[in-house]
Amino acid sequence: MIEKPGEPGALPDVAQLKREVAEVVKTTPVIDVHTHLLAPQFGEMSLFGIDELLTYHYLIVETFRSSEVKPEQFWHMNTAEQADLVWKTLFIENTPLSEATRGVVTVLNALGLDTGAADLSEARAYFRSRNLAKHVDLVLDLSSVSDVVMTNDPFNTQEARVWEARADIDKRFHATLRMDRLVNDWEHVVPRLSQLGYQVETRGSAKTAAEVRRFLGKWIEAMKPVCMAVSLPAEFKFPDNDARDWILREVTLPTAREHGLALALMVGVRRGVNAALRVAGDGAGSADVGALERMCAEYPDVRFLATFLSRENQHELCIAARKFSNLMPFGCWWFLNNPSIISEITRERLELLGTSFIPQHSDARILEQLIYKWQHSRDVIAESLCESYERLLHSGRAVTRQEIERDVTRMLSGNFLDWIGGLPTRLVTGPSELTTEKMRQPEEPDVVTTY
Repeated sequence: MIEKPGEPGALPDVAQLKREVAEVVKTTPVIDVHTHLLAPQFGEMSLFGIDELLTYHYLIVETFRSSEVKPEQFWHMNTAEQADLVWKTLFIENTPLSEATRGVVTVLNALGLDTGAADLSEARAYFRSRNLAKHVDLVLDLSSVSDVVMTNDPFNTQEARVWEARADIDKRFHATLRMDRLVNDWEHVVPRLSQLGYQVETRGSAKTAAEVRRFLGKWIEAMKPVCMAVSLPAEFKFPDNDARDWILREVTLPTAREHGLALALMVGVRRGVNAALRVAGDGAGSADVGALERMCAEYPDVRFLATFLSRENQHELCIAARKFSNLMPFGCWWFLNNPSIISEITRERLELLGTSFIPQHSDARILEQLIYKWQHSRDVIAESLCESYERLLHSGRAVTRQEIERDVTRMLSGNFLDWIGGLPTRLVTGPSELTTEKMRQPEEPDVVTTY
């Protein structure tokens, strides 16, 4: 039972309050509601290790800014050569001050590796020695992450084979049915669906919509996703007179309603700003939050999670959430995942929404990124929350440890669990005992970059 303010247990001392908040935020398990991680059962698509960490697209673009290497030269290197170049450029010849480079330092330090090594031999030997299943356990423990929400594309044939084989996927990894190809690339999806035996045509019709919903129903049954998700461009409008609007209205939203799934919208990407950078070449743009408001108003029985890529959209998103109880803001997405901006957004949300939001997701692509993304974010979340408690204390209301624990649990897991109606159950046996060597079977990839 929570003690009343003024009773033993209330925290009127600011120094003690800061210690309690920091400890609770650091140790409370989190559900990472949006990542690009895949469970070990997905083979080579499950990324980990120093070479993957260093060839993350954030670090690639930083390397181009601090070296004479041109993109066309970089892409002709193999992964190990790329990683060596990034390490030499950003960690030896330059001080790793950016958030992405500091993140690698945080990971190496957490794993007991030399953060200032002259080369990558020690780190590579460490990761080669790891049993993948045990390494996943270690990373989740160091990150205090209880559950990971993946990004799952039903049009990825390599990934589809894993689902169709009914693999016993690690029960801590949960699916998201990703809609990017369907919603944003309809003309190219139609031939794929036709090849799979669905009677569809480019020009939308009731029959085509029914067939696509049947396709999604199959994958919902196979994946047991916690939600559906789609990233949308900065110029996204709703309503609109295009294929995207038709897919949303006739397929995506009816499917969300039928299956009781929340729909996560990630809005504001500008694709291919610099095409020479490939996956690293996308940019950000300010979007119309009014499009989201109109969607919430038109579909009050659908629950929406939303995050915007532009810093300029954050205040409008908070206001929209105050007006629509079927809207849940989440995370500081992509280019916003920097301490100064996370701090600003989290404080703004606390002031406008209390604890009725999801403060962060990792967006991790490589397993070990969970370590630094959550350590760095927790530090900022704790500072922001403590500031709110201090202001409350100055206004005459102290909080207790139990109240802090309640608030933090709500923000790190409770809000999401309530929003999706709880985590779905799959018949699994838990993590498989797979070594890194067994997981690295070469195969032709079929992937599309989504964020």
